Amino acid sequence: MALIYPVASNSVHPARLSPAYRSAIKRAPSKPLIPMRHTLSELTGPVYGHETVREHDNDLTIQHKGEPLGERIIVHGYVLDEDGRGVPNTLVELWQANACGRYIHVVDQHPAPLDPNFTGAGRTQSDAKGYYKFITIKPGAYPWGNHHNAWRPAHIFSVFGHSFVSRLVTQMYFPGDPLFPFDPIFNSVTDEKARARMISSFDLENTKPEWALCYRFDIVLRGRNATPMETK
Repeated sequence: MALIYPVASNSVHPARLSPAYRSAIKRAPSKPLIPMRHTLSELTGPVYGHETVREHDNDLTIQHKGEPLGERIIVHGYVLDEDGRGVPNTLVELWQANACGRYIHVVDQHPAPLDPNFTGAGRTQSDAKGYYKFITIKPGAYPWGNHHNAWRPAHIFSVFGHSFVSRLVTQMYFPGDPLFPFDPIFNSVTDEKARARMISSFDLENTKPEWALCYRFDIVLRGRNATPMETK
């Protein structure tokens, strides 16, 4: 990985203030940011949570006594640096709504059923080549109150580096979602090509017959082809 930070990364991420995304109005800084050099402990601190990843934490369909409801899917890909090389031992987290578009969270009270066999959270480590894989349930869209008749497109994801301060959060979307034109979070990434990098691709070759469809999503950490990340 390059020793000089590729500033081209900054242009692909959404602006901190995206007025159409109402929550951003309150969260966005009102004054110029002050760059602060990371301390040695921040740069070399313990890898967050890697040591507690269990063998089947990447399979969200076997975490409970019964099978969750909904469409089983496989999500896989590579965590890459700006030169296209795999980044090994990266902690990749997944959290998502269930097939009905509801999270197990006290704030989520919209009238969609909870699934007792689906928690919506999983994690895994990329291997020596940067490869990762999840088995899960395709999430549903959900209302979020940002504007009249506002619904979020189905999405999942988060990436941890070698310490907590290097955590990156993105959203993986599914191809052909009709909600894309109406979602201010998706459209806060103003570059069309960068937005496309947040959409997974259908992977027929790795789809398992009579069992699960497969989607591929490569995560590029920085550089001109970086996957857009949240900046809040």
